[in-house]
Amino acid sequence: MAALEEEFTLSGVPLGTGPDGLLGVEQCDKTDQFLITDSGRTVILYKVSDQKPLGSWSVKQGQVITCPAVCNFQTGEYIVVHDSKVLRLWTNEDVNLDKVFKATLSAEVYRILSIPGTEPLVLFKEGAVRGLEALLAEPQQKIETVISDEEVIKWTKFFMVFRHPALIFITEKHGNYFAYVQKFNSSVVSKYTLLLGQEEKSVIQSFTASLCRKFISLMSLSSDGCIYESLIPIHPSDPENNQLQRVVRSLLLKTVVSGNARNALSVLDQDHVAVLGPPLPASKECLSIWNTKFQTLQISKELPQGTSGQLWYYGEHLFMLHGKILTVIPYKCEMSSLAGALGKLKHGQDPGTQTMPHFVNWEASQGLGSQNSEPSKRILRRRKIEASVQPEVPASQQLLSTIKKDSEKHIEIELRKFLAIKRTPDFHTVIGDIVIGLLGRCKTEPSFYPRNSLMQLVQMHVLSYSLCPGLMEVALEKTDVEMLQLCLQQFPDIPEAVTCACLKMFLSDAVQEEKMEEQTGILQNGFNPEEDNCDNCDKELSEKPQNTIEETTSCPVIPKRAALLNAVLHSAYSETFLLPHLKDIPAQHITLFLQYLYFLYLKCSESATMTLPGIHPPTLNQIMDWICLLLDANFTVVVMIPEAKSLLLSLYKFVKSQICICSELNKIEVSFRELQKLNQEKNNRELYSIEVLELF
Repeated sequence: MAALEEEFTLSGVPLGTGPDGLLGVEQCDKTDQFLITDSGRTVILYKVSDQKPLGSWSVKQGQVITCPAVCNFQTGEYIVVHDSKVLRLWTNEDVNLDKVFKATLSAEVYRILSIPGTEPLVLFKEGAVRGLEALLAEPQQKIETVISDEEVIKWTKFFMVFRHPALIFITEKHGNYFAYVQKFNSSVVSKYTLLLGQEEKSVIQSFTASLCRKFISLMSLSSDGCIYESLIPIHPSDPENNQLQRVVRSLLLKTVVSGNARNALSVLDQDHVAVLGPPLPASKECLSIWNTKFQTLQISKELPQGTSGQLWYYGEHLFMLHGKILTVIPYKCEMSSLAGALGKLKHGQDPGTQTMPHFVNWEASQGLGSQNSEPSKRILRRRKIEASVQPEVPASQQLLSTIKKDSEKHIEIELRKFLAIKRTPDFHTVIGDIVIGLLGRCKTEPSFYPRNSLMQLVQMHVLSYSLCPGLMEVALEKTDVEMLQLCLQQFPDIPEAVTCACLKMFLSDAVQEEKMEEQTGILQNGFNPEEDNCDNCDKELSEKPQNTIEETTSCPVIPKRAALLNAVLHSAYSETFLLPHLKDIPAQHITLFLQYLYFLYLKCSESATMTLPGIHPPTLNQIMDWICLLLDANFTVVVMIPEAKSLLLSLYKFVKSQICICSELNKIEVSFRELQKLNQEKNNRELYSIEVLELF
């Protein structure tokens, strides 16, 4: 028998408002605490027994979390990835994610996997896997491609197999599914194709897996409403054979839910699975527990507010979104017996309640050891790491002492030698200390400015504004626009006040522009002087109406200044904190910036598929957001400037035209809805029919 106890709400705040619901629910090193990752910008730490949040962290506006946050069970730190490549580490003491450790990776991450007893793994979208420590030691290391073209990873899980970590992930290509299994005590990656059994070809909606002796029991819930099982060998029979191996999907449970794209499946123990979905096409969604051994439904609970089609389980708790509210349902499963499966156990009979352990603890009954050895393992691992770091400490200290007294040229030479040494896990903090040492001497010696060394350190892709907060201030004092451009491109946590200070400098007078012309190293990421100079802008925009103002038919700034302004457009910001600083920029500079933004808009609007030239051109959304920000902050000032009148009129005409377009699109949307309703009724018609549709 199985029982679902009374549900309780973990959070009264709506979560999973996006189309994909929640990104994930992950257990922390304390079994009663869980990390909830919303589909957007927020990670929340909850304590289930108290039903309250213990902490909340968000990335900046413009940044998006792209995989669930997890806990590093060895260190107690939390790990998350935003914008597919930016990895963040933090602890409970940290308040702002912008100021925690950051590493920018060279490839996009699919998922971070973490379980007790081993270090976290990072699975990349191309199928490659790296240990967290090795990845932090060299974030920009080359990541190989494991899966074939057009293969997409759909699901993954991390196990401990006889004290060795093992990973399985499932891919899909053209309706065919493949399983990859990798054990990390060897470099062998085994690939299997999941063959259909008696069922017709169908779409797999959900996967779950458990260990069964020498096999991984992979269960899948298909669009036909049935659950299938595939037994995948943990140890391949021929490790040297690189040919594609085959495993057959066999029917485990028939028609447990109706074919629905929002169904979910989780294995609870060796005899029970939890299924989320409607039992009939017209019925409401239900949470059900099935006995796979005797193929019987044990219990079901209706969820009238619907779900996101996602289900997580830890210990004796099931997590899901009921409506938009994160809900926890405790459950219990008794030891499997025929009488219990048929619901015929006597009331006084106590077959024993089986406590659902975390999936890692299943291994304990298979000779994998207990968690009591974790403290000693952690101490030994920490000692090993500390021993490997010790030879690097004198080198960094020696470089810091060199910074205090030697010339800029000698420091540059010694820095190159230091960077050639093998990197350690604390490499990013060491680089931060070196930058702070260089900036400290800059403040005490005004003539000292090791620009080449600072540029080399910034280009290591391990720094952030929080690690070296004085770097951009010194660059502003030295009017080093190339350094500022590089920082804007690489630092995701720049305060809005510093961003506006850079913008003021980039929009300075003609004297400053002449200095910019002399710096040949500025990256032309927005324009190419040979292709997008101010002379040919008139020619390209000659098709525009005659009443378009002259300032918008040619680029109002030189290409190098445009590249600097594009770096500002790409920077992350919070609108609340940015607006007050925009008000401090002179009105003439605001007008110039608006002219440039309007020029970019015209360039983008020439063709729906056109993109601006350069490596990192601004997007249309970024252009429009900044136009709105500048007008919100400075409209009452700009409207009084005569030279801004024609620009404001053009912007007014543009907004008016956009309102008309939106109005027409809304009208068309109503017609499309009616067409969709008619299309849904086609199933009730004969094979051949003539239809007349009238649109008003």
